[in-house]
Amino acid sequence: MNRAAVERAMAELIRSLGLDPADEPELAETPGRVADLYAEIFSGLPPTPDPEPATFPHAGGDDLVLVGDLPFHSLCVHHFVPFFGRAHIAYLPGDRIIGISGVARLLEHYARRPQLQERIAVQVADHLERLLAPRGVAVILEARHLCMEMRGIRKRGVVETRVVRGAMTEPRWAAALPGPGRRSRAARARPAPG
Repeated sequence: MNRAAVERAMAELIRSLGLDPADEPELAETPGRVADLYAEIFSGLPPTPDPEPATFPHAGGDDLVLVGDLPFHSLCVHHFVPFFGRAHIAYLPGDRIIGISGVARLLEHYARRPQLQERIAVQVADHLERLLAPRGVAVILEARHLCMEMRGIRKRGVVETRVVRGAMTEPRWAAALPGPGRRSRAARARPAPG
C-alpha cells in the first residue's frame, strides 16, 4: 500500500466534501489515521503471502472438524463500507488436519482486503482443499452489510453464503452444519452468561 498516496487521496476527499480542517481541527490528522486504518484492515492484500498454517497427520476415522462462530469483518468492494458477521468452517479430514487456529487465520487473511462475502467463502474453501485435500469442506458465512443498512434500501438483514463441496454435500454431513440463522451446535450448547 502506498501510504502517502492514501493520505493525499483522503485529504482530497475531505476537501471535496466541503470540509475544512481549519474549521474542524479534528480533521487535521484524519488522512494519516485513515492510512493507518487501511494498512491494518487491508493487510491481506498482496504482497502479503497466503498463510500456510501447520498441518498434522490424521489417524483416520469418520470425523467432522467444525470451527464455528468465528467473528470476521471486511470492507465491501463495491462501497468500501464494512460487512461483518460469523463464519462456520467444517471439513472431513483426509490424511491431514489443520491446527484449529489455522482455520481462523485463513478466514482473517481473506477478509482483510476489499471483498465480496461470496469470494471469502470460496477462497477459504479453495485454500483448505489445496492444503489438506479433505474428503469434503464447507464454509458458511453470515454477515450484516452496512452498504445495505446505511444506504439504498436502509434495511438490516443477514446475508448467508455457503460453499459446500465433496462429501460435505451428503445428507448426513450437511445436517451437521449450522442451518440458516442458527449458530453451531457447540455455540448453542454454551450456557448463558450468569
